[in-house]
Amino acid sequence: MFGPSGGGKTMSALRIARGMAGPTGTVAVVDTERGSASKYSDRFDFEVLDLKDYTVQGYVEAIKAAHGFDVLIIDSLSHGWQSLLEEVEKLAKAKYRGNTWSAWSEGTPLQKKLVNAILDFPGHVLATIRSKTEWTTVEDGRGKKVPQRIGMAPEQGKGIEYEFDLLLEISTEHFANVIKDRTGRFQDRIIDKPDEEFGRQLALWLADGEPVADSPPPPAAPSLDPRVVELFEFPDSVKDGCRAVMRAAISSGISQSEAIDLAVEHGRELVAEMANEAEPV
Repeated sequence: MFGPSGGGKTMSALRIARGMAGPTGTVAVVDTERGSASKYSDRFDFEVLDLKDYTVQGYVEAIKAAHGFDVLIIDSLSHGWQSLLEEVEKLAKAKYRGNTWSAWSEGTPLQKKLVNAILDFPGHVLATIRSKTEWTTVEDGRGKKVPQRIGMAPEQGKGIEYEFDLLLEISTEHFANVIKDRTGRFQDRIIDKPDEEFGRQLALWLADGEPVADSPPPPAAPSLDPRVVELFEFPDSVKDGCRAVMRAAISSGISQSEAIDLAVEHGRELVAEMANEAEPV
């Protein structure tokens, strides 16, 4: 979720998270907004970590600490992005003669590390992102010009929106515009104050579908006839004679089992003859 200050990102995230987790599920919040989420602790049940380290490593450790919770809220990701920009700027000055482009050779892997930590979380993740705020002038219902605050681009790395299944742009009037939706149920809808019911609908979509049946165990390998094994172990020159005996026996009308017996017996005789010929006089 991204939007300007006052859009209700924290409140919306808490409500959606409770709807997804259900009445007994667990919710964790990584709070970079100086205790913003804790102001709602009288209304929602959750555990909170007030994050002071805005580096990528700080975020990664906080996300890992939340493993085991059903839903994780990161409020917000923007502080991590600002910290990374500052780190890249320092790298550019210290190692790359002020060349920020070259410094991103170290900054980009750090951003990927944060994204991977989010994607590897074994539960639902809701993240809020600040957006740059600008003002415009609009007409009110009486025809007067009044200033209106609008949100612009999210303050996070370019392409971060590709990593999430759902992308909501929240206005200062608390309307959420669904601009990306992999569920296919809410695309391009305007949601007034996203709440617990919206979270429940998302959870239902995730739980939809037929359960995957357990794969049957593979059939046991058939045990080989020890006579056939013996035939395979004969020398190649003996095998040819055994095959000839077997084909002739089957052609004469006897059973395959009897033909195998004759082939094995013939093979043993040939092996014995070869052994006698090899003995010194």
